Amino acid sequence: MTISSKLEARILRLFEAEKWPVNTIAVEVGVHHSVVQRVIDQRGLPRPQVPRRSKLDRFAPFVEELLRKHPKLCASRIYHMCRERGYVGSESHFRRLVARLRPRPKAEAFLRLRSLPGEQGQVDWGHFGRIQIGQAQRPLLAFVLVLSYSRRIFVRYYLGQQTENFLRGHVAAFGHLSGCPRVLLYDNLKSAVLQRRITATTFNPQLVELSRHYRFDPRPVGVARGNEKGRVERAIQYVRRSFFAARTYTDLDDLNRQALEWCDTIALERPWPEDRSKTVAEAYEEEKSCLLPPPDSEVDVNERKEVSVGKTPYARFDRNDYSVPHDRIRRTLTVIASTHTVRILDGTDEVARHERSYSRNEQIEDPDHVRKLVEAKRKARTQRGFDRLHSAVPSSQVLMDRLAERGANLGAATGRLLRLLDEFGAVAVERAIVVAIDKGVSDPESVRHILDSDAKRQGQQPKIAVELPDDPRVRDLAVEPHDLDTYDSIDAGETHEEVDHD
Repeated sequence: MTISSKLEARILRLFEAEKWPVNTIAVEVGVHHSVVQRVIDQRGLPRPQVPRRSKLDRFAPFVEELLRKHPKLCASRIYHMCRERGYVGSESHFRRLVARLRPRPKAEAFLRLRSLPGEQGQVDWGHFGRIQIGQAQRPLLAFVLVLSYSRRIFVRYYLGQQTENFLRGHVAAFGHLSGCPRVLLYDNLKSAVLQRRITATTFNPQLVELSRHYRFDPRPVGVARGNEKGRVERAIQYVRRSFFAARTYTDLDDLNRQALEWCDTIALERPWPEDRSKTVAEAYEEEKSCLLPPPDSEVDVNERKEVSVGKTPYARFDRNDYSVPHDRIRRTLTVIASTHTVRILDGTDEVARHERSYSRNEQIEDPDHVRKLVEAKRKARTQRGFDRLHSAVPSSQVLMDRLAERGANLGAATGRLLRLLDEFGAVAVERAIVVAIDKGVSDPESVRHILDSDAKRQGQQPKIAVELPDDPRVRDLAVEPHDLDTYDSIDAGETHEEVDHD
């Protein structure tokens, strides 16, 4: 809205000379309050600040003094301290006061860190969510090592950030780069730093042993000094954007194969930050000869765990059960696991080797272990049959010796004789075996023929086999036969007592 210069002069007079508020002037001259405000703003006049009383006013000096002594004290604690002193306002409004009164620390300037070729590398874990493997969900982490001079990146994915995977990442990186830098920087990773107090740092002994093997110097970065390891942090973000985003893979091995290919192509072709006219690959060619050469001997980075085997022949490791020979039960064995293989040792002897499973509650079995266990169970049942037969029918030992001399199947013969024992009783079978031995025959069918002939002469009816349920409590039950005369004596005794009583 355009107004005349006369009306503009009147608005300015009422505002500057008479000190009228904007809305009052708008009503007086008959225009919208925004027009009055525009005229005032165009002239550059300050807007009137009408002080408003607040519930916080009387607490402001207390808060300001408290923040001066304790600049990092949280707003919620200050709010409760003021509540105890009579403040009744909202917490959100109180937080705004604290934010306004809190002293601002001075911004710190950082020098840009430069390193010589082969001098330094930076290491860190990158979290990439979780993946489903069988019945288990496993965390997916990327071991990332970047050379500080050339910015060469190495990436290897693992299912967990345990120390063994951390060491495996180093070994894989040094092998792929054909060397290692003289210094490696670490943040406060549990895989690297066990304890830190002021300037004293306790490194993981396994990492110290690895550094001794490859002759590099592990160093922690300063507390809250992210600029000292910014190269590996930026490298992890670069891996997320350039490699992992929208990436498809079949399994962990496929993902690592693609990651290694990406490290050797796309990541090497990017411009070198120190000189944009060169690539990371060209800078790495300058640095490669300055890296420490890897030693000739290998270092052991396998997981090692003592496990107790119970009454079943399985060793439990990483939420799964791995079979062992049945003669190794009730022992403490040693599991040595790589990323793909689980080896089980009894002392220094390897007793089992399996492919590693990353699922959970699975039974990984060696068919040979199962077969030998079944054979042992079968032999045990046969031996129990031998013992029962020999105890009830002593002459059966002579019969079994003759069968053994002929190379007959002793297990089958024992089974037939046990069935005859159950059908005819120990006394009859003993007599039939003695007759068979005297006649020079030594097979169970001859014994059955003698038993059937004796029963026929005595006018006995043929016996009918009773089918028992397939229950191990019944199938393996051994019943010792008794002389029936004992029942006659019991019956005679009861009758005698009854006669005396009458």
